[in-house]
Amino acid sequence: MAKVEQKQVVVDQIKAKLEGASSILLVDYRGLTVEQDTVLRKELREAGVEYKVYKNTMVNFAVQGTEFEAISKHLEGPTAIAISYDDATAGARVLAKVAKANEKLEFKGGVVEGTYYDANGMLAIGNIAPREELLGRLLGSIKSPIASFARVIKQVAEKDAE
Repeated sequence: MAKVEQKQVVVDQIKAKLEGASSILLVDYRGLTVEQDTVLRKELREAGVEYKVYKNTMVNFAVQGTEFEAISKHLEGPTAIAISYDDATAGARVLAKVAKANEKLEFKGGVVEGTYYDANGMLAIGNIAPREELLGRLLGSIKSPIASFARVIKQVAEKDAE
């Protein structure tokens, strides 16, 4: 198999992964020890995020013509790619947590649900709570006034009964 054909196979694999992705995040992993990288990969796997290092040129060819094309300007130097499928913010959350503990892990940029974000934007997204927790907070804030109103009505009814 010729070199070009081998590279095309890798580009096609990356394109296939991008088709079902809800978000992509690029990070510079220089300075991470093997142990830190192993822990990072394990946490990302548990969160349902695929984390891989590809050649920048291969990723660049794969993102051309897709919603993730904006990340191509960050494909310089050592770059790892985190691809989330179900929870669009899962990769950013795990990587933000690891980046707090290790300053050497740097965000480059990413695309979440079709919108491009720079490193600071991706870090901000990483600090957002998970969707389930946000929904729980919303329901709690809706339930609290209703519960208070119900207690007041009950007290009024009990007072009228006396």
